[in-house]
Amino acid sequence: MVFKRRNPRTLKEWAIEMVYPQGGFKRATQYVLHRMRRLPDQPHRIARGVFAGSLVGFLPLPGMQFLAAWGASRLVNGNLLAALLATFNTNPITTPFFAVFAMSFGHWIMGIQKPLTAAYIGDAFSHAGQDLWFNLVALFGPEPTRWGGLAQFWHEIYLPYFIGALIPGLALSLLFYYLTIPLVMAYQKARAAKARERHERRKTLRETLAAAAAKLKRDAAKGGDDEAPPAA
Repeated sequence: MVFKRRNPRTLKEWAIEMVYPQGGFKRATQYVLHRMRRLPDQPHRIARGVFAGSLVGFLPLPGMQFLAAWGASRLVNGNLLAALLATFNTNPITTPFFAVFAMSFGHWIMGIQKPLTAAYIGDAFSHAGQDLWFNLVALFGPEPTRWGGLAQFWHEIYLPYFIGALIPGLALSLLFYYLTIPLVMAYQKARAAKARERHERRKTLRETLAAAAAKLKRDAAKGGDDEAPPAA
């Protein structure tokens, strides 16, 4: 295959790169910004795609971010590729800190008086996982389903996280929207200017070559006339 890696990644290398990119976060961010600037679309559509994808990237939608970014970009008539690229606004290092902030903010908004300690969050995940597994097994047995752990996880972890991430996510995504428009416009103008400059250079080169070829042809014709024998 043309695009197949010469040395395929091992499972460990793949897992490490999912947490920390091979070239570092700076290089990964520069790559995403570079691809976004080069998108062949109107700046406002690219900015709307950035807004949609950035907002989705802040929300707790594991495994559904690309699908949600696609739907959000269609909803705001934004650029789809810009929306998909903008979902990388979060990474595995900053996400835990943002998650704690979002849950704390969501608890404050909803008036939930629970200490957001590691033990509390871990217990909530554990109880939800146990209920999920128990209910899956209960589908094939006589045991009734139970929803206590899942309900607690929904009301005390996920919903506060979602609400707490939505408000700052909207604010930051709007900021990215307004920053994207002038950046893309400036890049597209500079790129168009370079394209015109290249076109003018090629045009000048073609005219110079054509003039040189015409001169050589005239010189050759004149030389032939000079060397012709006199008429008898």
